[in-house]
Amino acid sequence: MNMESILGFAPIILMFVAMWFILIRPAKKRQQETQNMQSSLQRGDKVITIGGLHGVIDSIEDTAVTLVIADNVRVKFDRQAIGRVVNDQV
Repeated sequence: MNMESILGFAPIILMFVAMWFILIRPAKKRQQETQNMQSSLQRGDKVITIGGLHGVIDSIEDTAVTLVIADNVRVKFDRQAIGRVVNDQV
């Protein structure tokens, strides 16, 4: 291979590097943050599921979480269905 053919691949390589920094790297970071949040859930945390349901964690199992969504109403969700923990600080 001569130098011209190697330089011809440079834009393609630069595009892949740019795509990694723009798309893949931030997605992996968000995924890691979500996994950390889901593994640190505790009883009593106020949460919102990915479906938009608000509740308070009543119990936690290995792969499931039981939420209290109203008086005497408990619903069991997969741990991965917890979208975020709600902070009441305003």
